[in-house]
Amino acid sequence: METDRVTGSGVTALALALGLGAWSAAWAGGMDNGGKLLLTGGVTNVEGAGGGGIATWATVTGYETVDGAGANLHITQLELPDFTFRTWGASAGYRDRVELSYARQEFDTGATGARLGLGRGFTFRQDVFGAKLRILGDAVYDQDRWRPQVSVGVQVKHNDQPGVVRAVGARDHDGVDYYVAATKVILDKSLVLDGTLRATRANQSGLLGFGGGRDGGYSLQAEGSVGYLVSRRLLVGAEYRTKPDNLAGLKEDDWWDLFAAYAVNKNLSVTAAYADLGTIATFRGQRGLYVSLQAGF
Repeated sequence: METDRVTGSGVTALALALGLGAWSAAWAGGMDNGGKLLLTGGVTNVEGAGGGGIATWATVTGYETVDGAGANLHITQLELPDFTFRTWGASAGYRDRVELSYARQEFDTGATGARLGLGRGFTFRQDVFGAKLRILGDAVYDQDRWRPQVSVGVQVKHNDQPGVVRAVGARDHDGVDYYVAATKVILDKSLVLDGTLRATRANQSGLLGFGGGRDGGYSLQAEGSVGYLVSRRLLVGAEYRTKPDNLAGLKEDDWWDLFAAYAVNKNLSVTAAYADLGTIATFRGQRGLYVSLQAGF
């Protein structure tokens, strides 16, 4: 039964990825695609949106301009001392204005699952459906002014373990995040700056459900990124993301990372990071190597 569920999930993810790719390709014919500078569209974060690794940016995924369309596929893995986090999915951008995304997240407890009473290898899975709309500015081409690119977005999240997340104190296994992001690329300083405000009820990004005994409602959290373009192909930097602390007895820490993103070309990029997720489900010091591959146009 478990094998069937995993297989079915993979087919669903693939179908959605192909659907997003086909949607983008349908709009791409005769359009001006690939016009952005390398890395200025960001990579794909853990929730499938265009941005950094743990932060969401105002940029729209893909290398399309206002006259084009783009799409990306991604796969990411983060190895922690007591857990493994994986995500894959697809995103598409249209006219550098609208972004649609899907990500499938898996939080594998490995041997730690037995210590938590869940069973060895127990895995939390979550689907994240996202939409982003650029409402003003251009992160790259408005170099004659300091106005950033600003986007608003929504992420609809569904966790497949309602019984377990309620047992640990969460109120719901489904939730919706809302955010507003501002991003600026300062070319003469080789800097990429981003600040994002997120309204959320999510525990560990939703992998442990939404709301809890401490707080069941929305709270406003911040995400930030700063990057330095070492060359046109290499971006290095750091990110920080504040987190709510809703679950009684299960402390949740802020996340941060140090990253390097390298664009092989406009169709392939790789991101590596040292990520610190703090305490997860009473297990402290959850920090390790994050690797993500992105392919698209």
